[in-house]
Amino acid sequence: MSTLPSSGHSAWTRLLFEREFAWLRNHLQRRTQNRHDAEDFAAETFLRVLRLDNGERIREPRALLTTIARRVMYESWRRADLERAYRESLASLPQELQPSPQDQYLASEALQMLDRLLDGLPGKVKAAFIHYHFGGLTYRQIAQELGVSGPRIHQYMERAYRCCLQVLLAP
Repeated sequence: MSTLPSSGHSAWTRLLFEREFAWLRNHLQRRTQNRHDAEDFAAETFLRVLRLDNGERIREPRALLTTIARRVMYESWRRADLERAYRESLASLPQELQPSPQDQYLASEALQMLDRLLDGLPGKVKAAFIHYHFGGLTYRQIAQELGVSGPRIHQYMERAYRCCLQVLLAP
């Protein structure tokens, strides 16, 4: 596909949407086997395109759309896996220790927020942060668990804290 004309970002996005939404939805539907998920992923993809700076300069819009859509899908699947793991851990608790539905909802929302805060960090950095804050492990225990040195865990934690701070301070 040729480069779209540059006439302002929102006009460019509108034109891109008109030209490519159906194509992207169909592409995603082949991957997900679910029309509703495909439509949701395509819509989220275009929302992210709207947030891009200078998106109208993109030479290969379909490549951009598929890259963003793939990230949207993976994030959705990761959130679903996180939610499933949380529900499974709750199911393993004795009935008297089960949190109320409201507390379950709040905990689930907190997990989703944490996932968004740490989005984009490498797996070991996320794992170190989670082991420390939720698993109660020491840096030394985390280092052994992840197969890295103690100073590396310090670096991982600093990186995770910086990421959280950037997200929380963003306008």
